[in-house]
Amino acid sequence: MKTRAQVAEADTWDLTRVYESNELWRKDFEEWKERASHVADYRGKLSDPDSLREFLEFSDKLDRDGDRLGVYAFLKSTEDLSNTTYQEMKNEFGLAAARIGEASSFVNPELLALTDEDAVALLNNPKLADWKLTLERIMRAKSHTLSANEEKILAATSDIADMPSKTFRLLSDAETKFQPVEDETGELKPLTHETFQLFLLSPDRSVRKNAFENFYAEFESRQNTFASLLEGSVRKDVFYAKTRGFNNSLEAALFYEEIPELVYNNLVQTVRASLPSLYRYYELRRKLLKLDEIHFYDVYVPVVPDVKVNYSWEDAVTMIKDALTPLGDEYVSTLSRGLLVDRWADKYENQNKESGAFSCPGYDFPPYIMINFKPTAIESVFTLAHESGHSMHSWYSAKTQPYRYYDYVIFLAEIASTFNEQLLARHLLQTAQDDKTRAWIINRELDSIRATIFRQTMFAEFEARAHEIAELNQPLSATCFRKIYREILNEYFGNKFALDDALELECLRIPHFYRGFYVYKYATGLSAAITLADRVLQGGEKEREQYLGFLKAGRSASPLEILKNAGVDMESPEPIQAAMKRFDTLCDELERLMS
Repeated sequence: MKTRAQVAEADTWDLTRVYESNELWRKDFEEWKERASHVADYRGKLSDPDSLREFLEFSDKLDRDGDRLGVYAFLKSTEDLSNTTYQEMKNEFGLAAARIGEASSFVNPELLALTDEDAVALLNNPKLADWKLTLERIMRAKSHTLSANEEKILAATSDIADMPSKTFRLLSDAETKFQPVEDETGELKPLTHETFQLFLLSPDRSVRKNAFENFYAEFESRQNTFASLLEGSVRKDVFYAKTRGFNNSLEAALFYEEIPELVYNNLVQTVRASLPSLYRYYELRRKLLKLDEIHFYDVYVPVVPDVKVNYSWEDAVTMIKDALTPLGDEYVSTLSRGLLVDRWADKYENQNKESGAFSCPGYDFPPYIMINFKPTAIESVFTLAHESGHSMHSWYSAKTQPYRYYDYVIFLAEIASTFNEQLLARHLLQTAQDDKTRAWIINRELDSIRATIFRQTMFAEFEARAHEIAELNQPLSATCFRKIYREILNEYFGNKFALDDALELECLRIPHFYRGFYVYKYATGLSAAITLADRVLQGGEKEREQYLGFLKAGRSASPLEILKNAGVDMESPEPIQAAMKRFDTLCDELERLMS
């Protein structure tokens, strides 16, 4: 595997559009910290409309400049996790941001200390019209906001609270080394987080099995350390929820994105009601693979044999462009230029590069994409389409909204990304040349719904149970985590599935568990995306403009209101039910094609 220095410049992102050098970053960082020291100058003045407007303008500029600083340090740190220069820059920024958060912790308590009459007067003051929604969101949190001194203390803990996540990333990505695996030809190949997914696609079952066992052997040898880190993250969530007067961690996590618990409960209940469809798919997969019993390392390999892929980066971009044509010329041409000319993406894996993929939003610079693209994995094309959905969401929002309302919540973000995956899948189905290729694409689409709706809902249930135990002040050891996860695995895989004990360790390796109650948004996101894809592909100009309006909305209204304007009601179980119906329909067609 190449070192970072060996990677061709054309295959990396162009971060000079954020900062041209570390020296310029350092200069602006020091100036930013000095400006931030004046936050406290506004203490005690926010009841005055003129002073409040001045502070909000000052704060917007400070946050906007901070985004540029933070993004540069963060993106550079992901290129090579062993590069201490950028790890230190990222940590420096994080510490400085925490101190600024501490210094500005008086703002919300001061505004919330106003009488109801004075608060209404501020909300209706024409001088503050541009910030009315910001102020309404602050006022909404009145019952969960503490005194100024208490808020200052909580703000000072933010960098400490991030330690479990930071340590998990370093332990998992940089310090956990896996035994190599023999591939189909008998050649030893390195096993990493990225190649693990490739090994699970191998048609040779011994390769899949060995990769699975080697991978989880390393997590088992460190299970107590990983469990301790996860327990720390869960207890952090519980601490902040209790301190702010929420009934539980779930309520606290949903509150700030303005999502009612009804949405979460609809997801779990509707998916659980559809588990027989999932059991049916596993049994169909077992039969098609001609297995006596099906294990977890058998659920990713395509059931349609001998369909090989090898897509270059340019091939992948062309496929995605063709699939997204229904969104119009501006969308397609902007994305194409970003991926092929303007170097929005850091394309391939290198030594110690962060695993996975992400899109990083930007208001004054491009929405960058980090990916570990594999030409021989169709999932890499779908991952690129996914992250492109995030990036174009950011691009439209930044183009349309003022800075304070451009950064949409994650609940909406996962819709834009999985919508792109839906259009790509349907485009590939439409252009399939024969039944075999069509069956292969349907297989992939079924696995997408399985992994994104069923699997992420399973993860969400695990999170909920783990937090409930912590809220009862009971211990969370490796044994406890494994027991909880085993019970959920039994429920989601059914009694005909052969569950290996090592799969219990999966709960200790999921990075998103360090962002409490994040994973359910993947499932709601794809469910909404399926409905939106149907609307755009079956509708006309109106439906396309409604979808683009969703991308442009940022956070200019509540997430559920923005979605309703696009034609989806997530307070109803209907979008989840529609996704489950599509899963059944695809399963029917796969069974017919393969018979």
